Amino acid sequence: MTDTVYVLNGPNLNLLGLREPEIYGSDTLDDIAAMLEDRARELGLAIDMRQTNHEGMLVDWLHEAQAEGARAVLLNPAAYTHTSIALLDAVRAIRTPVIEVHLSDPATREPFRHQSYVGMAAARTVKGLGARSYLVALDAVAEL
Repeated sequence: MTDTVYVLNGPNLNLLGLREPEIYGSDTLDDIAAMLEDRARELGLAIDMRQTNHEGMLVDWLHEAQAEGARAVLLNPAAYTHTSIALLDAVRAIRTPVIEVHLSDPATREPFRHQSYVGMAAARTVKGLGARSYLVALDAVAEL
């Protein structure tokens, strides 16, 4: 096992800082990456941060995390949270711990967002803390 933590981000998260800041905050994905890099150094971890708008790419990266011996995966599947059985199956298929991360709290939003397929297999879910959700999830990895 390595000290690398994959941080995988799903669709539309490349628009953070511009997209609905009243829901997702004003931090960009680059801002979040910088915060995570700083905290990871303090914890003796390394971050491999990625974003895609494509479901299959997230599946491939989950498989890669396992193959490369990643310590854990922080996964913000975004809208795929509520639709992707493929991601559920990928999280179940790997031994690498996966922590589901959300900026907002889907349970307080539209009813169609209340179901999390990824959450059915994730080791833990951190949600509703804005960009801090990622930091809380990273701290949880350090405790694994």
